[in-house]
Amino acid sequence: MNLIEQIEAEEIAKAGKTIPEFRAGDTLRIGVKVVEGERTRIQNYEGVCIARSNKGMGSNFTVRKMSFGEGVERVFPLYSPNIDSITVVRKGVVRRAKLYYLRGRTGKRARIAERRDNRPTEG
Repeated sequence: MNLIEQIEAEEIAKAGKTIPEFRAGDTLRIGVKVVEGERTRIQNYEGVCIARSNKGMGSNFTVRKMSFGEGVERVFPLYSPNIDSITVVRKGVVRRAKLYYLRGRTGKRARIAERRDNRPTEG
């Protein structure tokens, strides 16, 4: 491991964030810290993850949602201090890594089937 990778690994460990396992096609709820004057609050942003880029400390993911009939995309840095929490709402079945084709689709054509886990659970 070279020096840059080693420093990045230390910074990621120092960030101490618990990031759930998710990939493109999953519906996510991201708690974003919003600063209004002197007050801060958490605002939820929920949408479908259409892309994910894993580049160490520079990792990011793109989330798309429909807001009042208009498509809104937002790119979140994975280790950003402005992200309070990431929750996986549902897992989707997709066959590709980047879902940019959803940009041209609306309504029922933009639906993604839900992925079922067939692994037995302990209990």
